[in-house]
Amino acid sequence: MEFNKFRIRSYEGQSDRAQVEDLERRCEVGPSESVFLFTDTMGDPICRIRNSPMYMMLVAELDNELVGVIQGSIKVVTVHGHPPKDLAKVGYVLGLRVSPQHRRKGIGSSLVRTLEEWFTSKDVDYAYMATEKDNHASVSLFMDKFGYTKFRTPAILVNPVNHHCFQISPNIEIARLKIDQAEYLYRRFMGSTEFFPNDIGNILRNKLSLGTWVAYFKGDIAWGDFGSDGQVPNSWAMLSVWNSGEIFKLRLGKAPFSCLVCTKSWWLIHKIFPCLKLPTIPDFFNPFGFYFMYGVHHEGPFSGKLVRALCQFVHNMGAESKDESNCRIIVTEVGGRDELNHHIPHWKLLSCPEDLWCIKALKNEGTNNKFHELTTKTPP
Repeated sequence: MEFNKFRIRSYEGQSDRAQVEDLERRCEVGPSESVFLFTDTMGDPICRIRNSPMYMMLVAELDNELVGVIQGSIKVVTVHGHPPKDLAKVGYVLGLRVSPQHRRKGIGSSLVRTLEEWFTSKDVDYAYMATEKDNHASVSLFMDKFGYTKFRTPAILVNPVNHHCFQISPNIEIARLKIDQAEYLYRRFMGSTEFFPNDIGNILRNKLSLGTWVAYFKGDIAWGDFGSDGQVPNSWAMLSVWNSGEIFKLRLGKAPFSCLVCTKSWWLIHKIFPCLKLPTIPDFFNPFGFYFMYGVHHEGPFSGKLVRALCQFVHNMGAESKDESNCRIIVTEVGGRDELNHHIPHWKLLSCPEDLWCIKALKNEGTNNKFHELTTKTPP
Protein backbone atom coordinates (compact mmCIF):
# COMPACT_ATOMS: atom_id res chain seq x y z
CA MET A 1 0.00 0.00 0.00
CA GLU A 2 1.49 3.34 -1.10
CA PHE A 3 0.50 6.64 0.48
CA ASN A 4 2.47 9.90 0.56
CA LYS A 5 5.72 8.04 -0.24
CA PHE A 6 5.42 5.69 2.73
CA ARG A 7 4.03 2.19 2.59
CA ILE A 8 2.29 -0.06 5.09
CA ARG A 9 3.35 -3.71 5.22
CA SER A 10 3.46 -6.68 7.57
CA TYR A 11 6.15 -6.84 10.22
CA GLU A 12 9.10 -9.09 9.36
CA GLY A 13 10.80 -10.32 12.50
CA GLN A 14 14.34 -10.87 11.30
CA SER A 15 14.77 -7.62 9.40
CA ASP A 16 12.49 -5.23 11.34
CA ARG A 17 13.11 -6.10 15.00
CA ALA A 18 15.96 -3.66 15.70
CA GLN A 19 14.22 -0.71 14.03
CA VAL A 20 10.94 -1.39 15.84
CA GLU A 21 12.70 -1.46 19.22
CA ASP A 22 14.48 1.80 18.36
CA LEU A 23 11.15 3.38 17.38
CA GLU A 24 9.59 2.26 20.68
CA ARG A 25 12.39 3.96 22.62
CA ARG A 26 11.99 7.20 20.68
CA CYS A 27 8.25 7.23 21.38
CA GLU A 28 8.55 6.81 25.15
CA VAL A 29 6.57 9.77 26.39
CA GLY A 30 4.39 9.25 29.45
CA PRO A 31 2.04 11.53 31.41
CA SER A 32 3.73 14.81 32.21
CA GLU A 33 2.92 14.91 35.92
CA SER A 34 3.28 11.29 37.05
CA VAL A 35 5.53 8.28 36.94
CA PHE A 36 5.02 5.96 34.01
CA LEU A 37 5.76 2.29 33.34
CA PHE A 38 7.31 1.43 29.99
CA THR A 39 7.48 -1.97 28.32
CA ASP A 40 10.74 -3.80 27.67
CA THR A 41 9.94 -6.44 25.02
CA MET A 42 13.24 -8.29 25.51
CA GLY A 43 13.89 -8.47 21.77
CA ASP A 44 10.39 -9.65 20.80
CA PRO A 45 8.24 -6.70 19.62
CA ILE A 46 5.14 -8.90 19.20
CA CYS A 47 5.37 -10.43 22.68
CA ARG A 48 2.15 -8.72 23.84
CA ILE A 49 0.04 -10.33 21.10
CA ARG A 50 1.89 -13.59 20.44
CA ASN A 51 -0.42 -15.56 22.76
CA SER A 52 -3.59 -14.34 21.03
CA PRO A 53 -5.53 -16.73 18.75
CA MET A 54 -5.00 -14.38 15.76
CA TYR A 55 -2.69 -11.40 15.55
CA MET A 56 -1.05 -8.97 13.14
CA MET A 57 1.69 -6.35 13.33
CA LEU A 58 2.03 -3.67 10.67
CA VAL A 59 4.87 -1.24 10.04
CA ALA A 60 5.06 2.02 8.08
CA GLU A 61 8.19 2.37 5.98
CA LEU A 62 9.63 5.56 4.50
CA ASP A 63 12.90 5.50 2.53
CA ASN A 64 13.89 2.17 4.13
CA GLU A 65 13.23 3.58 7.62
CA LEU A 66 10.47 2.29 9.89
CA VAL A 67 8.49 5.34 11.00
CA GLY A 68 5.37 3.72 12.49
CA VAL A 69 4.00 0.47 13.92
CA ILE A 70 0.66 -0.91 15.07
CA GLN A 71 -0.47 -4.24 16.48
CA GLY A 72 -3.80 -6.00 16.53
CA SER A 73 -5.29 -9.24 17.85
CA ILE A 74 -8.64 -10.98 17.38
CA LYS A 75 -10.64 -13.03 19.85
CA VAL A 76 -14.19 -14.32 20.34
CA VAL A 77 -16.06 -12.89 23.35
CA THR A 78 -19.52 -12.78 24.88
CA VAL A 79 -21.77 -9.95 23.64
CA HIS A 80 -25.37 -10.52 24.70
CA GLY A 81 -27.93 -10.28 21.97
CA HIS A 82 -25.33 -10.74 19.25
CA PRO A 83 -25.98 -13.59 16.83
CA PRO A 84 -25.04 -16.36 16.84
CA LYS A 85 -25.12 -17.63 20.42
CA ASP A 86 -24.31 -14.26 22.03
CA LEU A 87 -20.74 -14.38 20.66
CA ALA A 88 -18.86 -11.79 18.63
CA LYS A 89 -15.42 -11.38 17.10
CA VAL A 90 -13.54 -8.36 18.45
CA GLY A 91 -10.30 -6.87 17.24
CA TYR A 92 -8.02 -5.16 19.74
CA VAL A 93 -5.91 -2.23 18.48
CA LEU A 94 -2.73 -1.59 20.45
CA GLY A 95 0.85 -0.42 20.20
CA LEU A 96 0.32 2.45 17.74
CA ARG A 97 3.59 4.36 17.46
CA VAL A 98 4.74 7.01 14.98
CA SER A 99 8.23 8.47 14.95
CA PRO A 100 8.21 11.98 16.51
CA GLN A 101 9.88 13.35 13.36
CA HIS A 102 7.16 11.99 11.06
CA ARG A 103 3.91 12.82 12.84
CA ARG A 104 0.98 14.72 11.30
CA LYS A 105 1.68 13.13 7.91
CA GLY A 106 -1.15 10.60 7.90
CA ILE A 107 1.03 7.67 8.97
CA GLY A 108 -0.95 6.86 12.12
CA SER A 109 -4.25 7.11 10.23
CA SER A 110 -2.99 4.77 7.50
CA LEU A 111 -1.84 2.22 10.06
CA VAL A 112 -5.22 2.24 11.83
CA ARG A 113 -7.12 2.05 8.52
CA THR A 114 -5.04 -0.88 7.28
CA LEU A 115 -5.45 -2.77 10.56
CA GLU A 116 -9.21 -2.23 10.42
CA GLU A 117 -9.20 -3.62 6.87
CA TRP A 118 -7.49 -6.74 8.21
CA PHE A 119 -10.12 -7.00 10.95
CA THR A 120 -12.87 -6.73 8.35
CA SER A 121 -11.26 -9.45 6.20
CA LYS A 122 -11.41 -11.73 9.25
CA ASP A 123 -15.12 -11.01 9.81
CA VAL A 124 -14.56 -8.99 13.00
CA ASP A 125 -17.71 -7.39 14.47
CA TYR A 126 -16.15 -4.72 16.74
CA ALA A 127 -12.77 -3.05 17.05
CA TYR A 128 -11.69 -1.60 20.37
CA MET A 129 -8.67 0.13 21.82
CA ALA A 130 -7.35 1.37 25.14
CA THR A 131 -5.40 4.52 25.92
CA GLU A 132 -4.71 6.91 28.75
CA LYS A 133 -7.55 9.41 28.98
CA ASP A 134 -5.00 12.25 28.92
CA ASN A 135 -3.43 11.06 25.66
CA HIS A 136 -5.22 13.73 23.64
CA ALA A 137 -3.57 12.84 20.32
CA SER A 138 -4.68 9.20 20.56
CA VAL A 139 -8.19 10.09 21.77
CA SER A 140 -8.61 12.60 18.93
CA LEU A 141 -7.39 10.14 16.28
CA PHE A 142 -9.64 7.28 17.29
CA MET A 143 -12.75 9.12 18.47
CA ASP A 144 -12.83 12.15 16.17
CA LYS A 145 -11.35 10.73 12.98
CA PHE A 146 -12.24 7.04 13.09
CA GLY A 147 -15.53 7.20 14.96
CA TYR A 148 -14.66 5.15 18.05
CA THR A 149 -16.94 5.66 21.06
CA LYS A 150 -16.20 5.57 24.79
CA PHE A 151 -16.91 2.08 26.05
CA ARG A 152 -15.34 1.50 29.48
CA THR A 153 -13.15 3.34 31.98
CA PRO A 154 -11.40 0.55 33.93
CA ALA A 155 -8.88 1.12 36.69
CA ILE A 156 -5.38 -0.36 36.39
CA LEU A 157 -4.19 -1.18 39.91
CA VAL A 158 -0.49 -1.71 40.61
CA ASN A 159 0.92 -3.00 43.90
CA PRO A 160 4.67 -3.35 44.62
CA VAL A 161 6.11 -6.64 45.83
CA ASN A 162 8.40 -6.30 48.85
CA HIS A 163 10.64 -8.88 50.46
CA HIS A 164 8.39 -9.51 53.46
CA CYS A 165 5.46 -11.90 53.11
CA PHE A 166 2.02 -11.16 54.50
CA GLN A 167 0.48 -13.24 57.27
CA ILE A 168 -2.89 -14.43 55.97
CA SER A 169 -5.70 -14.82 58.50
CA PRO A 170 -5.74 -18.40 59.88
CA ASN A 171 -9.52 -18.63 59.47
CA ILE A 172 -9.26 -18.20 55.69
CA GLU A 173 -8.72 -21.20 53.45
CA ILE A 174 -6.98 -20.67 50.09
CA ALA A 175 -6.99 -23.58 47.65
CA ARG A 176 -5.78 -24.04 44.10
CA LEU A 177 -8.37 -25.12 41.54
CA LYS A 178 -7.87 -27.63 38.80
CA ILE A 179 -8.17 -26.07 35.36
CA ASP A 180 -11.52 -27.78 34.68
CA GLN A 181 -12.87 -26.54 38.02
CA ALA A 182 -11.71 -22.99 37.29
CA GLU A 183 -13.24 -22.99 33.82
CA TYR A 184 -16.53 -24.29 35.20
CA LEU A 185 -16.71 -21.58 37.87
CA TYR A 186 -15.74 -18.81 35.45
CA ARG A 187 -18.35 -19.85 32.91
CA ARG A 188 -21.00 -20.24 35.61
CA PHE A 189 -20.41 -16.97 37.47
CA MET A 190 -18.78 -14.70 34.90
CA GLY A 191 -19.85 -16.20 31.56
CA SER A 192 -22.68 -13.70 31.21
CA THR A 193 -20.32 -10.72 31.56
CA GLU A 194 -19.90 -8.64 28.39
CA PHE A 195 -16.61 -9.40 26.61
CA PHE A 196 -16.04 -12.60 28.60
CA PRO A 197 -13.46 -14.57 26.52
CA ASN A 198 -14.95 -17.65 24.90
CA ASP A 199 -11.55 -19.37 25.00
CA ILE A 200 -11.17 -19.07 28.77
CA GLY A 201 -10.10 -22.72 28.91
CA ASN A 202 -7.15 -22.06 26.59
CA ILE A 203 -6.18 -19.00 28.64
CA LEU A 204 -6.15 -21.06 31.83
CA ARG A 205 -4.10 -23.78 30.13
CA ASN A 206 -1.52 -21.39 28.68
CA LYS A 207 2.04 -21.99 29.87
CA LEU A 208 2.12 -18.45 31.29
CA SER A 209 -0.84 -19.12 33.60
CA LEU A 210 0.36 -19.81 37.14
CA GLY A 211 -3.03 -21.09 38.30
CA THR A 212 -6.41 -20.18 39.80
CA TRP A 213 -7.16 -19.96 43.51
CA VAL A 214 -10.30 -19.66 45.63
CA ALA A 215 -10.60 -18.27 49.15
CA TYR A 216 -13.32 -18.99 51.69
CA PHE A 217 -13.73 -19.12 55.45
CA LYS A 218 -12.80 -22.35 57.17
CA GLY A 219 -15.81 -24.32 58.28
CA ASP A 220 -18.10 -22.66 55.73
CA ILE A 221 -17.83 -25.61 53.36
CA ALA A 222 -15.67 -28.70 52.97
CA TRP A 223 -13.09 -28.26 50.22
CA GLY A 224 -14.20 -31.46 48.51
CA ASP A 225 -17.69 -30.00 48.13
CA PHE A 226 -16.56 -26.67 46.63
CA GLY A 227 -18.21 -26.23 43.26
CA SER A 228 -19.63 -29.76 43.19
CA ASP A 229 -23.34 -29.92 42.45
CA GLY A 230 -23.28 -26.13 42.29
CA GLN A 231 -22.25 -25.72 45.93
CA VAL A 232 -20.32 -22.61 46.93
CA PRO A 233 -19.80 -20.99 50.36
CA ASN A 234 -21.80 -18.01 51.59
CA SER A 235 -18.77 -15.80 50.97
CA TRP A 236 -15.97 -16.68 48.57
CA ALA A 237 -13.58 -15.20 46.02
CA MET A 238 -11.42 -16.40 43.16
CA LEU A 239 -8.74 -15.12 40.80
CA SER A 240 -6.15 -16.35 38.32
CA VAL A 241 -2.54 -15.28 37.84
CA TRP A 242 -0.60 -14.77 34.62
CA ASN A 243 3.20 -14.57 34.70
CA SER A 244 3.62 -11.63 32.32
CA GLY A 245 7.30 -11.32 33.22
CA GLU A 246 7.98 -14.37 31.08
CA ILE A 247 7.14 -12.47 27.88
CA PHE A 248 8.09 -8.85 28.61
CA LYS A 249 9.43 -6.64 31.37
CA LEU A 250 8.50 -3.21 32.70
CA ARG A 251 10.60 -0.31 33.88
CA LEU A 252 9.89 3.07 35.40
CA GLY A 253 10.07 5.78 32.77
CA LYS A 254 10.55 8.70 35.11
CA ALA A 255 9.86 9.66 38.71
CA PRO A 256 9.86 12.79 40.82
CA PHE A 257 13.05 13.44 42.79
CA SER A 258 11.12 12.84 46.00
CA CYS A 259 10.26 9.33 44.81
CA LEU A 260 13.91 8.56 44.16
CA VAL A 261 14.95 9.84 47.60
CA CYS A 262 12.18 7.87 49.29
CA THR A 263 13.16 4.65 47.49
CA LYS A 264 16.86 4.95 48.32
CA SER A 265 16.23 6.01 51.94
CA TRP A 266 13.76 3.21 52.56
CA TRP A 267 16.22 0.68 51.11
CA LEU A 268 19.01 2.01 53.36
CA ILE A 269 16.83 1.80 56.49
CA HIS A 270 15.93 -1.78 55.61
CA LYS A 271 19.61 -2.70 55.25
CA ILE A 272 20.61 -1.09 58.54
CA PHE A 273 17.61 -2.26 60.59
CA PRO A 274 16.41 -5.56 59.05
CA CYS A 275 14.86 -6.53 62.39
CA LEU A 276 12.18 -3.87 61.88
CA LYS A 277 10.80 -5.89 58.94
CA LEU A 278 9.64 -2.75 57.17
CA PRO A 279 7.98 -3.23 53.77
CA THR A 280 10.63 -2.56 51.15
CA ILE A 281 10.16 -0.59 47.95
CA PRO A 282 11.40 -2.62 44.96
CA ASP A 283 14.03 -1.39 42.52
CA PHE A 284 11.84 0.00 39.73
CA PHE A 285 14.66 1.59 37.77
CA ASN A 286 15.86 -1.58 36.03
CA PRO A 287 13.62 -3.85 33.91
CA PHE A 288 11.49 -6.13 36.07
CA GLY A 289 8.75 -8.72 35.72
CA PHE A 290 5.20 -8.70 37.05
CA TYR A 291 2.21 -10.90 37.73
CA PHE A 292 -1.18 -10.03 36.24
CA MET A 293 -4.23 -11.00 38.28
CA TYR A 294 -7.32 -11.61 36.15
CA GLY A 295 -10.75 -13.13 36.56
CA VAL A 296 -11.17 -11.57 40.01
CA HIS A 297 -14.64 -12.55 41.24
CA HIS A 298 -16.24 -12.45 44.67
CA GLU A 299 -19.63 -13.18 46.21
CA GLY A 300 -21.06 -12.87 49.68
CA PRO A 301 -21.17 -10.27 52.47
CA PHE A 302 -17.58 -10.85 53.64
CA SER A 303 -15.98 -11.62 50.28
CA GLY A 304 -14.01 -8.35 50.20
CA LYS A 305 -11.79 -9.68 52.98
CA LEU A 306 -11.28 -12.85 50.95
CA VAL A 307 -10.24 -10.85 47.88
CA ARG A 308 -7.64 -9.04 49.98
CA ALA A 309 -6.37 -12.38 51.30
CA LEU A 310 -6.00 -13.70 47.75
CA CYS A 311 -4.07 -10.55 46.78
CA GLN A 312 -1.76 -11.09 49.75
CA PHE A 313 -1.31 -14.70 48.67
CA VAL A 314 -0.31 -13.61 45.14
CA HIS A 315 2.05 -11.02 46.64
CA ASN A 316 3.72 -13.76 48.64
CA MET A 317 4.05 -15.85 45.47
CA GLY A 318 5.85 -12.96 43.81
CA ALA A 319 8.07 -12.31 46.82
CA GLU A 320 9.09 -15.97 47.02
CA SER A 321 9.47 -16.57 43.28
CA LYS A 322 12.92 -17.76 42.23
CA ASP A 323 12.37 -17.72 38.46
CA GLU A 324 13.81 -15.27 35.97
CA SER A 325 10.61 -13.24 35.76
CA ASN A 326 11.86 -11.17 38.73
CA CYS A 327 8.35 -10.19 39.86
CA ARG A 328 8.29 -6.75 41.49
CA ILE A 329 4.69 -5.64 41.01
CA ILE A 330 1.22 -7.16 40.89
CA VAL A 331 -1.14 -5.68 38.30
CA THR A 332 -4.89 -6.10 37.92
CA GLU A 333 -7.69 -4.42 36.02
CA VAL A 334 -11.15 -3.76 37.43
CA GLY A 335 -14.09 -1.55 36.59
CA GLY A 336 -13.43 2.07 37.50
CA ARG A 337 -16.44 2.11 39.85
CA ASP A 338 -16.10 -1.47 41.04
CA GLU A 339 -16.07 -1.99 44.80
CA LEU A 340 -13.05 -4.26 44.25
CA ASN A 341 -11.00 -1.05 44.16
CA HIS A 342 -11.37 -0.92 47.94
CA HIS A 343 -10.24 -4.51 48.51
CA ILE A 344 -7.30 -4.86 46.13
CA PRO A 345 -4.09 -3.37 47.60
CA HIS A 346 -2.46 -0.92 45.20
CA TRP A 347 -0.02 1.95 45.06
CA LYS A 348 -1.71 5.11 43.78
CA LEU A 349 1.57 6.51 42.43
CA LEU A 350 1.75 3.78 39.77
CA SER A 351 -1.93 2.93 39.35
CA CYS A 352 -4.24 4.43 36.74
CA PRO A 353 -7.66 5.19 38.30
CA GLU A 354 -9.35 5.69 34.93
CA ASP A 355 -8.07 4.13 31.72
CA LEU A 356 -10.10 4.70 28.54
CA TRP A 357 -11.49 1.96 26.31
CA CYS A 358 -13.15 2.89 23.02
CA ILE A 359 -15.14 0.69 20.62
CA LYS A 360 -16.29 0.81 17.01
CA ALA A 361 -18.75 -1.38 15.08
CA LEU A 362 -17.17 -2.67 11.87
CA LYS A 363 -20.40 -4.10 10.45
CA ASN A 364 -23.53 -2.17 9.60
CA GLU A 365 -26.02 -5.01 9.62
CA GLY A 366 -27.10 -6.51 12.91
CA THR A 367 -24.72 -4.54 15.11
CA ASN A 368 -26.14 -1.03 15.32
CA ASN A 369 -28.65 -1.70 18.10
CA LYS A 370 -26.17 -3.74 20.13
CA PHE A 371 -23.43 -1.17 19.58
CA HIS A 372 -25.74 1.58 20.87
CA GLU A 373 -26.51 -0.53 23.94
CA LEU A 374 -22.83 -1.21 24.63
CA THR A 375 -21.80 2.44 24.40
CA THR A 376 -24.69 3.95 26.32
CA LYS A 377 -24.65 1.51 29.22
CA THR A 378 -23.17 2.99 32.38
CA PRO A 379 -19.58 1.66 32.66
CA PRO A 380 -18.93 -0.66 35.63
